[in-house]
Amino acid sequence: MLDRPLSVENKGNPLLGRGDDAPVQWAVSTGFVPYPAAVAAMEARAAAIADGTAGELVWLLEHPPLYTAGVSAKGADLIEPDRFPVFASGRGGQYTYHGPGQRVAYVMLDLTRRGRDVRAFVEALEAWIIDALAAFNVVGEMRQGRVGVWVERKGAGWSREDKIAAIGVKLRKWVSFHGISLNVEPDLGHFSGIVPCGQTEHGVTSLVDLGLPVTMDEADAALRASFQRVFGPVVDTDAPV
Repeated sequence: MLDRPLSVENKGNPLLGRGDDAPVQWAVSTGFVPYPAAVAAMEARAAAIADGTAGELVWLLEHPPLYTAGVSAKGADLIEPDRFPVFASGRGGQYTYHGPGQRVAYVMLDLTRRGRDVRAFVEALEAWIIDALAAFNVVGEMRQGRVGVWVERKGAGWSREDKIAAIGVKLRKWVSFHGISLNVEPDLGHFSGIVPCGQTEHGVTSLVDLGLPVTMDEADAALRASFQRVFGPVVDTDAPV
């Protein structure tokens, strides 16, 4: 990870398109999607992509309030195990929260066609989020040893860094699934039931918490425009659930 802002222009990332200009399918679910149903749909789609029977997909949705435990999750970081449902997840990372007001984007891309470079893929996801935040004049940054995208906040005599977006992915047969989550307007108090991503010295924030009255539709538009700059064109499709 880098201690400076990433941008689409300065990365030279090999994942900028697959070379065949085939658009990525782009789906948005309405309502709340249960986590087990989302995981089942992702796994089925990733398998179909690997088999060559389905195209790449980015799926935007919201979950009801829940916690997920990535493969590096530590039991002590689940502070309130009875507060919301807790789901084991095969993605990378530790504990995270999903819920209303948070835009989750599940990313199912074929890295065999885009270049089998996991680091480049994660950096492209970072660049995607940071470029989308720039649409709202928010400077997102990466920090060494801290997964996700962070914003620096300053006041009279104080400063801190809060997390605004999380990244957690899994690869199977070089097809990605799981993805990112961007805090638009979630209840930030819901994060207190866990140690988010194992970080005890930093907080969480959202676009609305930063004083920006951003709607979910506006966040979606920024994510879509930025994704196309980083990964290539998209085309609308129906959500799998």
